[in-house]
Amino acid sequence: MPSDRPLVLVLHGARGDLSRRMVVPALATLGARGLLPDRWALVGTGRRDLDVEEFRDVVRSSLDEFGDDESRGALDDVLEHLAWCRDVSQDDDDPGTLPDVLADLRERLTGDRDGDVLVVHYLAVPPESFVPLTRALARHGLTDGVRVVYEKPYGTSPDSFRELDEVVHEALDEEQVFRIDHFLGKEATQNLHVSRFANELIGGAWDRQHVAQVQIDVPETLDVDQRAEFYDATGAALDMLVTHLFQVAAQVAMEPPAGLSADDLGRARAEVLEAFRPLDPDEVVLGQFEGYGDIDGVADGSTTDTYVAARLWVDTERWRGVPFLLRTGKQLATSAQQVTLVLRTPDHLFGEDVGPNRLELSLTGAGEVRLVTTVKKPGPRLELETGTVRLSLDDVPGTSLPPYAGLLQDVLAGDRTLFTTPAGLDAAWRAFAPLLGDGRPEPVPYERGSWGPQQARRLAEPHGWVLGQ
Repeated sequence: MPSDRPLVLVLHGARGDLSRRMVVPALATLGARGLLPDRWALVGTGRRDLDVEEFRDVVRSSLDEFGDDESRGALDDVLEHLAWCRDVSQDDDDPGTLPDVLADLRERLTGDRDGDVLVVHYLAVPPESFVPLTRALARHGLTDGVRVVYEKPYGTSPDSFRELDEVVHEALDEEQVFRIDHFLGKEATQNLHVSRFANELIGGAWDRQHVAQVQIDVPETLDVDQRAEFYDATGAALDMLVTHLFQVAAQVAMEPPAGLSADDLGRARAEVLEAFRPLDPDEVVLGQFEGYGDIDGVADGSTTDTYVAARLWVDTERWRGVPFLLRTGKQLATSAQQVTLVLRTPDHLFGEDVGPNRLELSLTGAGEVRLVTTVKKPGPRLELETGTVRLSLDDVPGTSLPPYAGLLQDVLAGDRTLFTTPAGLDAAWRAFAPLLGDGRPEPVPYERGSWGPQQARRLAEPHGWVLGQ
């Protein structure tokens, strides 16, 4: 439930694609659900000076384009809680108007310019802006008691990660820092460890004796034309592999945590991330869809990858020798978010081929658990067939929040359970580092609407990719 403490959410980069697509609709959803305090304000910042009515137009267009019926229903209320000021990091000597705006809002919300207000800074800005913006907040005395949300990628290399982490901890205590990875906020991702630890039928098979292969597959039909400049500086591997897919892999591979607190879950994820073997470039396929270089905002001759498939090894007793296959890309044949445990099966039963046997966990929407298993084919003869048992999490009583809304609610509550840790991210960057050097594979072209480069098929042998077979 919402706290009575007034809230000021400062949205840095408020006119950007991420803010419009994700953060503003998430805030509106919390408002529609009654999960915001009675007294609150949203302060947008950017390099341009806007008046409040212009910012209202930004918010209105955001919800029109990216909101749903629920978030759009809160539009009028959201529009009454807006303010705007210039980006605090633009001028080293002039913090712009943000300190004054915050003081005015404290007085408006509490009756006192020094009143008790929860201030959350949400950095929905490009990664290269994290360090200067963090330093600017500290320089102008805007970090005491606040919470700061950092979008991914948290750094773009091991060195930039360590520089950013050092700057962040010079300005903030770790308890103030929320490094967001919205895949961890998905209801279905959280159900990975609940399904495993609460069900011996599933949990008992969660190891190398029973699992031949783990596939974490996030194909996308999306293009990149609306954020081509950002994407061309990042690519699929940096945008998705070292962030979302590594974190989901850690969620699958971690050992049972001591408890479900933020410290316990964060420690369990970090420990298994430290067991990720550095990627072997020979076990990685990068691709670029045909026509990518013709998109406005893409550099001439760009070698940015729009597709990545990788074979990852987790060197723990539970998973040693089991390949984790990670795949994502743009302009592929379909969109999906799925974790698949390919189960070991006997080669033959009663002289017939067996399988496939799989546990599939869809991370899309509320999620779905599917058990694909060998059964007797109905009829007079003993013949084998494959059947599927489905549990849609939509059928479970309760109302879920979209990932961004759920994580934003956690920020307001101070719950860091579903946010990444410095130790885990440091380990993730060490595992990813071989793709940043001279050994980085050259992206190979693939046709739009396909399943990506043919070269990626060898990574999934002998079972093949479950999606797109």
